[in-house]
Amino acid sequence: MKKKSDELRKKTPDQLQQELLDLLRAQFGLRMQHATQQLNNTNQLRNVRRDIARTKTILSQKASQA
Repeated sequence: MKKKSDELRKKTPDQLQQELLDLLRAQFGLRMQHATQQLNNTNQLRNVRRDIARTKTILSQKASQA
């Protein structure tokens, strides 16, 4: 988990925005799979949600530093 946040801190704000969009798309796809009962590993939803929160946190930290 620590490794993921370290990787995100190295990215620029534009790259973080793109990462956030990709994660939101992934979350939507997983939610649709869950709704149609095609999702076997529901833990993926939790992991993507936490990755989104991690990305948003780092984005806001970078914004407050600038």
